[in-house]
Amino acid sequence: MDINQLMLTLVIFLPLLGSLLVLFFPKDKINWIKGFSLAVMLICLGIAIFLWTQFKSSVPGFQFEFDFQWIPSLGISYHIGIDGMSMLLVFLTALLGVVACLASFTVKNRIKEYFSLYMLLISGIIGVFVALDLILFYVFWEVVLVPMYFLIGIWGGERKLYASIKFFLYTLIGSLFMLVAILAIYFQSGLGTFSITELMKNNSVFANWSLALPMFGAFFLAFAIKVPSFPFHTWLPDAHVEAPAPISVLLAGVLLKMGGYGLIRICIGILPEASKWWAPIIGILGVIGIVYGAFCSLVQKDLKKLVAYTSLNHMGFVLLAVAAYIMTGSQAALQGAVLVMFNHGITTGLLFLLVGYYYERTHTRDIAKLPGMASIFPIISIMMIIASFASIGLPATAGFVGEFLAMTGAYSANMWWALISVIGLVVNAGVMLWMMQRVMFGVVLDEHFKQLKDATFREFAAATPLLGFIFFIGLYPGPILTMITQTVTSLVK
Repeated sequence: MDINQLMLTLVIFLPLLGSLLVLFFPKDKINWIKGFSLAVMLICLGIAIFLWTQFKSSVPGFQFEFDFQWIPSLGISYHIGIDGMSMLLVFLTALLGVVACLASFTVKNRIKEYFSLYMLLISGIIGVFVALDLILFYVFWEVVLVPMYFLIGIWGGERKLYASIKFFLYTLIGSLFMLVAILAIYFQSGLGTFSITELMKNNSVFANWSLALPMFGAFFLAFAIKVPSFPFHTWLPDAHVEAPAPISVLLAGVLLKMGGYGLIRICIGILPEASKWWAPIIGILGVIGIVYGAFCSLVQKDLKKLVAYTSLNHMGFVLLAVAAYIMTGSQAALQGAVLVMFNHGITTGLLFLLVGYYYERTHTRDIAKLPGMASIFPIISIMMIIASFASIGLPATAGFVGEFLAMTGAYSANMWWALISVIGLVVNAGVMLWMMQRVMFGVVLDEHFKQLKDATFREFAAATPLLGFIFFIGLYPGPILTMITQTVTSLVK
């Protein structure tokens, strides 16, 4: 095991170790618990940055691979590695891990348990993005479910139990279908392995459509629930609204990306022939999500739920771009799919963070009660305006590049998909502009709000990296696009 392989293992299991160690801290040492948790997250971010510097975007395929026989008799191994797509998502997880950890400093009750579950969640998410064995992938996928259930169910809002149980049941149902598909692939391939890389190299063994189509469908159901895709999206608004703001940042920022990642890595990589049959269905669901998500956000009175439905709109572009890639082999489409996932994590993560800032001060998310926020909280409101414009896809912001590539790929696959998707783009832009008009400007309705303070240094520090990436990607997307192009595309073709 070389240094890069060691660092890749460490970035997975360091949060898990931190999750266990923090349980031994005295309950009354609140600052120790917060400081230790933040230190663990910062080290993880440092490791992710180190891996990024060591990653060679000119080399196709997986890098830093490590394969240890876990259960040799069943062909199960601890097999990890990263390519351009997973490198971006590991970095995104580590970055948002730090941001959400800083935002979590306002948690008031059961702080030790909160940060323990928080770090366990981060460990599971990173594991999903680097696992190259289907069983290992499934184990990490399930690990994510448990802490998220408790983080919503214990520290959530008024309807937290309803939201957490709904999230748990939806994800569990999808996971069971995934497990069936994994076992079917193992027995039907005849290769005696769960290795994703080996299955991708030998994906011709799944040319029998009678077997490949239902296996793809089972995987797709699990990933579509997580994305989420229409009509499997109904858990998302409830989970977002009831979850604590830092957990909403992770939920929107990286948990949803697990679905898009799995769709590209497993569905297309292992079952490319079946994906051609499913592509029109994926594309249609993507278009519906784009339009439906925009119109749903239009009628929301709750600021957090409005942002939640924009996630359905944006993640629809991922499905649309994936379908376009399958149908045409368009490099732009796949670039767009991965970039939209990364950009959505940055912009929507920032939006949920800022909504949380408003709520902590005003104790309301009712848009009708929040006019005039720019006059009271100018710093928070300026950041909110920047994040909103990025969500719209304004040129020179991160949102523009990914959606432009996705739409370019979609047009080459089906002109009508692209044209109908424009409706969702326009409505979403109107929603965000209308939201800014109602929240930022106007007369403050509650005189008590005028006594409240603007962003603290900690809050500004948490938001600053996300603001930086919004402009960096919008102005200079080349390095990230090169990473995606020279690794992911060469792998899944």
